[in-house]
Amino acid sequence: MTPDLERRRLLTSLAGAAVLGGGAVVVARSGGDPSALPIRVDTLDARGSSTGKANVPAPDGPLLLDLFATWCPPCAESMPALAAAAERHDGLQFLSVTNERFGGGLDSAALREWWRDHGGAWTLGHDPESRLMSILGADALPHLTLFDADGTVIWNHGGPLKPGALDTAIATRLDG
Repeated sequence: MTPDLERRRLLTSLAGAAVLGGGAVVVARSGGDPSALPIRVDTLDARGSSTGKANVPAPDGPLLLDLFATWCPPCAESMPALAAAAERHDGLQFLSVTNERFGGGLDSAALREWWRDHGGAWTLGHDPESRLMSILGADALPHLTLFDADGTVIWNHGGPLKPGALDTAIATRLDG
C-alpha cells in the first residue's frame, strides 16, 4: 500500500467522526436542476472501466448513478451492495462518479487502487467540478440516482444503504 493511500485511509477513519445521522456524510447542497441533464463525465481506466466519456443519463438504457468519495466511510460500505446488484441486473448500466480533485495524495492511480480494493468492476467516472452533485441536488454521500431507459430520474437515495434497499428499488421501479 502506498503512503498516500495509507494517509487517505487514515483520513477516512477520521472522517468517520464527521458522519451524521444514519451514517451519511452530509454535504452542503440545495435544490438541483435535473433539467440540466444530460451531461458527459470523464471516465477512468480501472477494473470494469475504460478512459473516455460517459453520458448521464445513459442514452441506451437504464442507469444507476453512484456519487461517492474515497474518504467517505458509508461510500466504501455501499460498494459490496453495488457490486452484487451490478452482477444481478444485466440490463442496468452502473456508473460510479467521484467529485474529488486530484492532488494532495489522490491521483488516478490511488483512485484505481481504492476502486480495486473495494470491488468496483463497472464504469468509474470523475467529476471534479461537482456538476452532477449540483444538478441532482445531492446533499449526502453516497448518493444514488436511478434513471429509467428514457433518462427520467425514478429514484434518489442519499446516505448508506440498508440491506436489500438497492435491489428493492431496482425491482420495484424498473422490473415491475
